[in-house]
Amino acid sequence: MARFSTIPLLLLLAGAAQAAAPCPELSRRLPNLSLALCERAALQASGAASVKGQPLYQRDVAAPRPELLPHELPPPAPRRVLVLGGMHGDELSSSALVFHWIGQAGDTAAGLDWRFVPALNPDGLLLPRPTRTNAHGVDLNRNFPTPNWDRDAPAYWLKRTKKDPRRWPGPSALSEPEARFVTDTVAAWKPDVIVSVHAPYGVLDFDGPSVPPQRLGRLYLDRVGIFPGSLGNYGGVHKGVPVVTIELPSAIRTPTEAEMRQMWLDLLRWLDERLNK
Repeated sequence: MARFSTIPLLLLLAGAAQAAAPCPELSRRLPNLSLALCERAALQASGAASVKGQPLYQRDVAAPRPELLPHELPPPAPRRVLVLGGMHGDELSSSALVFHWIGQAGDTAAGLDWRFVPALNPDGLLLPRPTRTNAHGVDLNRNFPTPNWDRDAPAYWLKRTKKDPRRWPGPSALSEPEARFVTDTVAAWKPDVIVSVHAPYGVLDFDGPSVPPQRLGRLYLDRVGIFPGSLGNYGGVHKGVPVVTIELPSAIRTPTEAEMRQMWLDLLRWLDERLNK
């Protein structure tokens, strides 16, 4: 009878355990994120993966559905909100904020269906020195398929950023699996609003239809324009899905607990005004 070593199997099981339980590593890396808070988020693998094969985790928080009598018609489906953090791996506070908001959604979902993706760029985030770009050196927020991407995105990178390696848009639109995961989610899940959390400019940006929120907590609206390949351009301008871009004041520190809650309440107020008319 042939004999097989158990070492490869043990390594495989260890890798599977790590993939299934990202919280120990994330809680060590992210500011103001305890292991308990991360575990309460109950992340689930989306089925998509990063360049290096790391699972892209998400968490859905659904609005309660009423129990209906046989003769009753179901109410309209709740509106959907997609919340993304950690698109740039070195913006640690953006991922941490999304974890805190998952907890808030469990308490005050406000009749909405939520999908949270706290760490869109795990390859950049989990490096010893986190990077803005993914494992291919691509800025994911310049990799979305905006109109005339082949012409405009490389030209912008060359002329406006002077070939800044932190802002390389990649060899082609949607060349990166992390960006494809977002566009696939937008196409299949059909969010009514996208919220993308970044840092460290301390402002609130907005792209697309509808009236933008004027403030979230201490962050005030200050539109910075659109860029070739950006999510705001792709989602807000091209697809017509409002994109709220939050720029936290610090990439390595979260706002206080009270500030994060106030931002959440301000977001709910704006969503109620815009989505439930």
